[in-house]
Amino acid sequence: MQPVLKIDNLSVQLPKGADRQHALEYVSFEVHPGEILCLVGESGSGKSVTGLSVMGLLPKGQLTPVSGQILLQDENLLEASDERLRDLRCTGMSMIFQEPMTALNPVMRCGDQIDEVLRTHIRLAPKERTQRILRIMEEVRLPEPKRLINTYPHQLSGGQRQRIMIAMALVLEPVLLIADEPTTALDVTTQASILQLIRDIQRDHQTGVLFITHDFGVVAEIADRVAVMQWGKVVEFGEAKQVLSNPQHAYTRMLIGSVPSMTPSQRERDASAQVVLNTSGLSKTYSERAFFRSTRTVHAVQKVDLEVRRGETLGIVGESGSGKTTVARCIARLTDPSSGEIFLDGKEIGRLRTGQLRPYRRRIQIIFQDPYRSLNPRRVVGDSIIEGATNYGLPRDKALERARSLMELVQLDPNVLDRFPHQFSGGQRQRICIARALTMEPEVLIADEAVSALDVSVQAQVLKLLDDVRKHFNLALLFITHDLRVAAQICDTMAVMSQSKVVEYGLTRDVFTNPQHEYTQSLLNAAPGKGWDFGAFLAP
Repeated sequence: MQPVLKIDNLSVQLPKGADRQHALEYVSFEVHPGEILCLVGESGSGKSVTGLSVMGLLPKGQLTPVSGQILLQDENLLEASDERLRDLRCTGMSMIFQEPMTALNPVMRCGDQIDEVLRTHIRLAPKERTQRILRIMEEVRLPEPKRLINTYPHQLSGGQRQRIMIAMALVLEPVLLIADEPTTALDVTTQASILQLIRDIQRDHQTGVLFITHDFGVVAEIADRVAVMQWGKVVEFGEAKQVLSNPQHAYTRMLIGSVPSMTPSQRERDASAQVVLNTSGLSKTYSERAFFRSTRTVHAVQKVDLEVRRGETLGIVGESGSGKTTVARCIARLTDPSSGEIFLDGKEIGRLRTGQLRPYRRRIQIIFQDPYRSLNPRRVVGDSIIEGATNYGLPRDKALERARSLMELVQLDPNVLDRFPHQFSGGQRQRICIARALTMEPEVLIADEAVSALDVSVQAQVLKLLDDVRKHFNLALLFITHDLRVAAQICDTMAVMSQSKVVEYGLTRDVFTNPQHEYTQSLLNAAPGKGWDFGAFLAP
């Protein structure tokens, strides 16, 4: 069978002064009709550069193809003019990007954005275009297409925005679909539905799919074949079952071995340990007001009761909108609760006014999801780390001494305190944020999706670091995540949240082995690759 895409010895040169000469080096593989080929690797491995090379979207003057061929149905895309590449986009090949909110135009209605693809490439009457738009929206299983056609991206959920992107990519039925990490930022159930949708489209239309990911759970769910990339080279290639069950390259074994297991770790809980943090009936209600409409009340959190002991990790698990982050922000008093109580070492802090909270601020610290956004890009990381401690009266020289000690604890060189955030990798930035939180010597550490944006191997390192920090300082750790694999490995107890309420609460091993609530059961069933024991493969 003739491949829809054939990449032959493709090399792409990096600018002078980069950490290596080539972003891609002699990359070769094929994608056949009706096949899903997963391109797997960590950040910097060349996965996205490969996809952008095929689409002709490499930034000119920065990344330059210097050898090889990219054949789309025997047409060499590296020799095609800009005009020809524009003609081929969406008609012959399409791409789904990782973050739909940045890929979609925020000031255009969703229907108009799909219509733009049609108006650019084919001639149809407005009524015919509208019918085709509604048909493709139904095909990607968007609810109420006639209503959603007139909505803006910000009015949709993350999964619905991703479906709009898929509709735009498929409306002209291309032979090749490139999906660049399309489910990384999605909840587990939404991710499962998007993966099923891509599988169904590939089967029904015999579309060749190049699926870019760093998640071997996703690979186990959808891949026919797998290409593993490291430092711009394909280091392993083969049938998905073969690569997953018998990986040959050490890098592949390391990646697979870094995927957290769905089997909870056997963690012993000290029931006699002091309760550091607990909530009783914690609730948060918002009122939304709009012109010509009555006030709408939103119950973000309803009557949540939690308890965390010293040296223990409590996981809060649920989908976006379930109330996880609102609970964390109320506990940290970044948001004022509407009702209920928050106790820190037996002291009620939920009703304290802003001026009364200062003695308690340093005792509860939070690590946010995106380390780049939570660090000031114009300040060296040393100043960011010591800022809180110096605000609480610690002399600068002693604060810097503490910062250097903590940098060693989080396995970073203390001599890099004078660098800026952009000079570090994502995993290193998250370690800096952990060091910054620990500078305050807190009793409670809140990690809000602190590893969800990281590569699987970096994620494993940061998870181990968080667990080591918990033991070293005997902290109470509140760990918020939508990733059940991560929760299984790091949490002693778990609270499962759905629609602003805690629907299940108990020891992690009990929740995983005998879930009582149907929502918990649905989360566990939706976890990608749940049938594979990835932990069996460890780096040699």
